[in-house]
Amino acid sequence: MTSHLTTYHRRHAIRLLIIGTAFATNATHAAPPTVEIVAFAHPPVVSALKPLREWLASQSGRLKLVETDLESPAGAQRLLAAGIKGHVPIVMLVNGQHQQKRADGSMVELVSFPGPKSWTIEDVKAVIARAGVP
Repeated sequence: MTSHLTTYHRRHAIRLLIIGTAFATNATHAAPPTVEIVAFAHPPVVSALKPLREWLASQSGRLKLVETDLESPAGAQRLLAAGIKGHVPIVMLVNGQHQQKRADGSMVELVSFPGPKSWTIEDVKAVIARAGVP
């Protein structure tokens, strides 16, 4: 009987070690942030997003980038799913959210054209950094 309990305890300890290793591995290898650009695929939107797209391209492998043409059925559906209504030329979603918190605690909506009175490319970079990309 003692030998049976010892075998049981060894097996249980090995299972716990395997489970703990799996959790530790998942914690250190979290999924990269997902950045979605839902926008019109024509000027002036294309030129407004050019610097951001160049920076995102330089982050290859560190984030997942999804681009959707706003004029496609998938683009219209994505806006509705994000809770956006009306004529909006650009929506940036980081991990599914267009409303993001800045480092100073204020909120920013990554909607419409970037600019000093709305959102900036630096806002997007900071949000992505906080989501897990340095």
